[in-house]
Amino acid sequence: MTRYLGLRVLQAIAVLWATFTVSFAVLFLLPSDPVSIAVDSATTGTTVDAAAVAELQARYGLDQPVWVQYWNSLSHAVRGDFGYSIATGQSVTEAIGNAVPSTLALASAALVLAVLFGTTVAFFATYTRVRWVRNLLFALPPLGVAVPTFWVGLILLQLFSFRLKALPAFGDQGIAALVLPAVTLALPTGAVIAQVLAASLQTTWRQPFIEAARAKGASRWRIQTRHALRLSSIPAFTIAGVLVGNLLAGSVVVETVFSRAGVGRLTQTSVMAQDIPVVQGIVVLSSVVYVVVNLAVDLLYPLIDPRIVEGRRSFDSSATADAEEKVHV
Repeated sequence: MTRYLGLRVLQAIAVLWATFTVSFAVLFLLPSDPVSIAVDSATTGTTVDAAAVAELQARYGLDQPVWVQYWNSLSHAVRGDFGYSIATGQSVTEAIGNAVPSTLALASAALVLAVLFGTTVAFFATYTRVRWVRNLLFALPPLGVAVPTFWVGLILLQLFSFRLKALPAFGDQGIAALVLPAVTLALPTGAVIAQVLAASLQTTWRQPFIEAARAKGASRWRIQTRHALRLSSIPAFTIAGVLVGNLLAGSVVVETVFSRAGVGRLTQTSVMAQDIPVVQGIVVLSSVVYVVVNLAVDLLYPLIDPRIVEGRRSFDSSATADAEEKVHV
């Protein structure tokens, strides 16, 4: 187990380094200069002295060779220092820290709704014997994946905010302002959960132990809740990292549509301004969340199905025995 955790930590470090390197390369290859963009957006038609622009570029190290910029950025990032925003001059850590609570609340609420929606649809789609109900439930997940997130947000705004006036349209103050953005963000994620879980439940129902449970007189409800659902949830846990990525990516659109201050909105404005330090900080933060979630999922596997650990141990034992046999030969 210790060796397994060590390998996972090394893989996590490699992923973080790769994401930082790729983001740096992409931002460096962009044709525009972030300092020039920041200066142009801050001026109102007045001419900016070229010497002042050069001074700002030197202050942020943009006049140095690319490998020097990369090494300086990487060495500071390892210590948790991503520098200062070129657009606002604010500390990157402070800017991201101010944006995280709003996005965390949105992503958490959306994840809860997505799990409830996806599990409910998959559960009853494989449980019911009414054909038209089953076909309807199986048609919902592909529809949820196909519909654009921004379109869903605009429809919800038009219906519940502008017509019914039941929920606020914009802002991030209070629980009421969280409902529409959370529902908008939860629909595509819940649709993915429903698709994966429904397919897994269908496969589980064809397993021999299900027939054995039926032969013992277990009801369809008991088989679904006590046996099939727990075993079928493993593939849904497997895509947890992808789901977290969907929530982080979807927050950019949702926070823009609903005018919420968060990491997604910060990402959108930083990319538009080519604010390299802020974008790299957000990329590293997203990578850390992705790595931590996937590691947690791997550690939860044995709690869901102990056979996974037993199978790994038996595989390791057989591999060791084969190696010893080859040595003796």
